[in-house]
Amino acid sequence: MATITIESFDQCGEQAVIDLIVSIQRDEFGFDITAEDQPDLRSIPSFYQNGLGGFWVAKSNGTVVGTIGLKDIGNGEGALRKMFVASSFRSGEFKVGPRLLDRLIDQAGKQGCTRLFLGTTEEFRAAHRFYEKHVFVQIPAESLPPAFPRMALDTRFYMRPLG
Repeated sequence: MATITIESFDQCGEQAVIDLIVSIQRDEFGFDITAEDQPDLRSIPSFYQNGLGGFWVAKSNGTVVGTIGLKDIGNGEGALRKMFVASSFRSGEFKVGPRLLDRLIDQAGKQGCTRLFLGTTEEFRAAHRFYEKHVFVQIPAESLPPAFPRMALDTRFYMRPLG
């Protein structure tokens, strides 16, 4: 049985994070995207790990199998970003996705975050179900805070109040 740990991102794991995220984006979802198209992946500490933000990785026996980031967007609000879990760790047996999300929500609440926002695509129906199961409600793009870091692929948006 694999042992799963959830840890704060450490810069020495940067390439493992990049490899996981880009492989899921390209190989599973067929997006024509590279690490260079996502400059936040090479600057995780300065992009995510400040203010209310953070970045966490799930590891199985030392190997990165999941990621989740929280970007501080001001006014006590945060943007959930870069939630990716290796396909072999998505089953209910491991609970990597829920554990990553719980860590982010717990840390965001402790830091004083009052609302979380996220963007995804229409095609990610499993993600929609996951977020809705975890108390996120769909909102129109017009309801996003001005500082929300909208991605070009984002077409569906969610919000979850904290506290």
